[in-house]
Amino acid sequence: MTPMKIEAVELLRVRMPLVSPFRTSFGTQTHRDVLLVRAHTAGAEGWAECVALSDPLYSSEYASAAHRVIADHLVPRLFAAGDVTAALVAPALEPVRGHRMAKAAVETAVLDAQLKAAGVALRDHLGATQARVVSGVSVGIHDSIPQLLEGVAGYLEAGYARIKLKIEPGWDVAPVAAVRERFGDDILLQVDANSAYTRADARHLRKLDRYDLLLIEQPLDEEDVAGHAELARLLDTPICLDESIVSARAAYEAIRTGACSIVNIKPGRVGGYLEARRVHDVCAAAGVPVWAGGMLETGIGRAANLALAALPNFTLPSDISASDRYYAQDLTEPFRLSDGAIDVPTGPGIGVAPIPEILQDLLVDKELVRP
Repeated sequence: MTPMKIEAVELLRVRMPLVSPFRTSFGTQTHRDVLLVRAHTAGAEGWAECVALSDPLYSSEYASAAHRVIADHLVPRLFAAGDVTAALVAPALEPVRGHRMAKAAVETAVLDAQLKAAGVALRDHLGATQARVVSGVSVGIHDSIPQLLEGVAGYLEAGYARIKLKIEPGWDVAPVAAVRERFGDDILLQVDANSAYTRADARHLRKLDRYDLLLIEQPLDEEDVAGHAELARLLDTPICLDESIVSARAAYEAIRTGACSIVNIKPGRVGGYLEARRVHDVCAAAGVPVWAGGMLETGIGRAANLALAALPNFTLPSDISASDRYYAQDLTEPFRLSDGAIDVPTGPGIGVAPIPEILQDLLVDKELVRP
């Protein structure tokens, strides 16, 4: 790809109400404080979405901090690098420690602009082999089991191919048992703990083995890779890692030590789509299947995630749901579920852009950063 001069970077803050509260083991969301990054170049403009949440609960990153680190540290280094390609962004930003979600947003905006200027779709650039991505749905913690069952019934009726239940201590075996009893053994079912348990909970977590789950996602703390390896030896249910997988190297070490047999890939968590592809390749070489996680993205992040999830080793249903799972009005043209799957965008770059009127209506703040 031809190197490009980045003329300016615009940071836009958007408040997106959710259609219903989404509760996990680390908190309840009623809206998303979205940070968008727009890279201005002579040839094209590129869009990206930072997946950091409003508060540092899922990870140490959060939207306001990502905004400042991008404006004050990452973008100045990007300008100083001169003409760049997306592949040069990570090396240019490497001196800044951590902040992978912020770095991912900057790299993706450059990548989108670069690919749009070249007329190449992100899916083709990454090496996608699928035109559609099978879609599962993430179901938050509910106030009661009857409410949970009602929600799951609606998602199955809508056509989602897999159900993922968020769990935490006190909300785990009973809801899983209730879903299995109500909907049978044929539905694909998995659970996600978001690091809510400790090694001392191993005996309790073994009770989930009887329910034939696809996997249990991130039961222990993200730094306790050794604990996951120990838990994997005790459980029949496959262990999948999410928060622990922050790079291709981390994925390799987790697989090598037996800490997981499945990997969830979130591009923001690993620093961008180029590193996410490396994670995919490491897992493929080891014979470990992967699937695409989600962070309640708008259509900007959803489009890019679909391009990644179309790679060949993404063999399990994704968490990339239709737009109406979370938003009454998406920032882009809505993504729709059809026969349990969602189409991968084929246009240049990520294939979508915000609808100007919608963006303006939901915009809270913006900042333009120039060299």
